Amino acid sequence: MTEETANGSSAAPVEELGQLALEETAPKVTFSDQFKAFSKFGDTKSDGRQITLSQSDKWMKQAKVFDKQITTTDTGIHFKKFKAMKITLPDYNKFLEDLAKTKKVELATIKQKMASCGAPGVQQVSAGKAAAAVDRLTDPSKYTGSHKERFDASGKGKGIAGRRNLVDDSGYVSGYQHKDTYDGAH
Repeated sequence: MTEETANGSSAAPVEELGQLALEETAPKVTFSDQFKAFSKFGDTKSDGRQITLSQSDKWMKQAKVFDKQITTTDTGIHFKKFKAMKITLPDYNKFLEDLAKTKKVELATIKQKMASCGAPGVQQVSAGKAAAAVDRLTDPSKYTGSHKERFDASGKGKGIAGRRNLVDDSGYVSGYQHKDTYDGAH
């Protein structure tokens, strides 16, 4: 029995760990899988074999390929060279090669970004500035004029009573402060 086997260690686990480290750095989804996913994105009739310019632009935007060097205008120019609304994966590879060569960008870098950008979809949605405006506009405590009369002190709507001028049949004029103080003895 050797000292390595007595201690329970050997060279094989080290090699396995090295292989696992290589597998973790490689993209789990291939470029062609991403092509298929993005070619179906937003198109219920698509079979995943052809991609449109807008789907390609969404994919590139999600992969953060667009910068000051590559823009949507550039992709539109290079895509229209194929004279088709949709192109297949081999044509898409030619499109990327042409785009990379013209813009002097590394093709492998573009493909790596596009392969590892994740599933198609909305990545981040911000609440936006409208939320503060909507809160301000829907706060009944800030209403003035006739609109203020539609809500009680807690902000709850009064319903039909807040929307209509109901007729007061009490016999007093509106605004009379001594209502119901008349004593019938006189």
